[in-house]
Amino acid sequence: MSGAVLTPLAPSAPRGLLARGERLVLAVQLTLAMLAAGVLCLAFAWRLLAPGQDAVADLLAGLAALLVAGPVLAAAWESLRHPSLHGITDRLVAVAMVAAWAVGDLMTAALLPIVMILGHVLEERSLLGSREAIRALSRLADTTARRITASGIEIVHTSALAVGDLIELRAGDLVPADGVVRVGRASLDTASLTGESVPVDVGPGEPVLAGAIDTDARLEIEVSRVGGATILGRIIALMREAERAKPPLTRLLERHAGQYLGLVFTIAAGTWFASGSAAATLAVLVAACPCALVLAAPATSIAAIAVAARHGLLIKGAGFIENLAEVNAIIFDKTGTLTTGELTLAACLPAEGIDPGEVRALAAALGATSSHPVSRAAAALGGPLVAGDAREAGGFGVVGRIDSEEVAFGRAELLRGRGVRVPEAPAHDGPVGGVSRGGRFLGWLLFADRARPEAGRALADLRGLGLARQILLTGDRASVAGHIAAELGIDEIESAALPERKLRRVMAETNAGWRPLVVGDGINDVLALKAGAVGVAMGARGSEVALASADIVLMSSDLRRLATAIRLSRRCRRTIHANVAIGLGWTMVLIALAAFGGLGAQGAIVAALLHNLSTFLGMANAGRLLLFEEKDAPG
Repeated sequence: MSGAVLTPLAPSAPRGLLARGERLVLAVQLTLAMLAAGVLCLAFAWRLLAPGQDAVADLLAGLAALLVAGPVLAAAWESLRHPSLHGITDRLVAVAMVAAWAVGDLMTAALLPIVMILGHVLEERSLLGSREAIRALSRLADTTARRITASGIEIVHTSALAVGDLIELRAGDLVPADGVVRVGRASLDTASLTGESVPVDVGPGEPVLAGAIDTDARLEIEVSRVGGATILGRIIALMREAERAKPPLTRLLERHAGQYLGLVFTIAAGTWFASGSAAATLAVLVAACPCALVLAAPATSIAAIAVAARHGLLIKGAGFIENLAEVNAIIFDKTGTLTTGELTLAACLPAEGIDPGEVRALAAALGATSSHPVSRAAAALGGPLVAGDAREAGGFGVVGRIDSEEVAFGRAELLRGRGVRVPEAPAHDGPVGGVSRGGRFLGWLLFADRARPEAGRALADLRGLGLARQILLTGDRASVAGHIAAELGIDEIESAALPERKLRRVMAETNAGWRPLVVGDGINDVLALKAGAVGVAMGARGSEVALASADIVLMSSDLRRLATAIRLSRRCRRTIHANVAIGLGWTMVLIALAAFGGLGAQGAIVAALLHNLSTFLGMANAGRLLLFEEKDAPG
């Protein structure tokens, strides 16, 4: 019977996430309940063994009732100051206890709070493991690091790290802060953050996240984010916030809490006037405690949030789970969402008689000297050559020297400006770079942003879930967008869309009766993310603003997890509906049985036991969500 006889938490605190002081209160109440149970057992034994000394048995029962009366009355008083669904149970139990005292039923006055306290303790201990999941993540952040200083290596706590510090990782070490690899290559286990089962290889210039584990080699990392600013810190904060959030069903029930109490007291009064039975009246009050109904949505939502985190899905609130179950269309950004957001070589077109390997090697040597996206793509081609005296030419490309010969890589205008006879550039939807050596044109390199390898399968999976309306909404050119859309089977495209235009398109879809899921990663997607029924940000490389604006974050940026999120949300919704049916149906049946005397002379105690049983049934059903596994799990 959640909420009964437990001193309520502050309004802003999560009901299930108990702080140390609140756990102490619960321990004290459990101790009082156990003492009261022992005294009550003595009272029962005395009544059985000494039938003529009922006064002594009543005295012992009264002592037992006094031991547990304080927590009951305190919880009821607090529920008047801070009304909530849990407060309904607190008030009903307190009224039933006082009524039992008034009619002289001291056994019921003692046994009823004892049953409630024991039931609540069992509920708190079985709250689906979500608290332990948060504690486990918190332990990842509470570690030490090897900071590299001018005098050597010093061991410091993660809280002492600052942005810009250089830290050392060895095989088996936990990454203590977000950062960028400066020296070394290694494989990182990121399962605790992204749900990826396969280690991720990182090298110089690549990002690493706090909470990952270095599996095999030494790294030097420059710290870029510390503490709560890290991805791990945000995960912990958002999971706590999600557990505090009230699902829509809970808010609906809270709006009608006052009417519900009035109805219960009316039924109890009617039972008293119709039957004159104090036992039946007390039983109605206890049977009406809405514990199973109160826990129907929160317990299920907490389980779903914990499971989602295990699969690399960061859901910022319980309400978003239910909203996600209702989406029937999906709108994608292109760059960084459906595509990798990084240029790669699409084709090498050497001039007649030129070795393609030479073209690639020269471009790689020059590209290694520049940070331009095209240059980075060229540098990734690798090769044995090193360019000297390299310099960038105002965004047109790079010029340098190899073996005393001038080499150039860049746009046709750059090559012509160096006196090179350049043929007409090939038609291509992405960047095109020409290569020359010693004033001779050697060939073209064509670059393109490619679709994510899992994108086609992910979109097909979403169509299978009923999201057949799929729209590509991008700021890129129509030709580029069309190529990606054709590859992935998207029929509807809107290109060259600025942020305001993206917002208008999302709102138009909503006004047309669709409930769109919007997926993006950049600052230009923020308005669209907020306007959709649910906004999803690509977490691995998404902008800070997009991550803050989205309702759900894909920590691994694997598009297949979109289908996982939808399957999980729909199962969560079915579980909530089943739990509401269990809670509401069971409560109505118990109230009817209690009102007509069907629960016997000890109806209040029987009602308390049966109500706890219904609560546990609902929580067990919610706990089944913890068995949810990702279909065709990535990795």
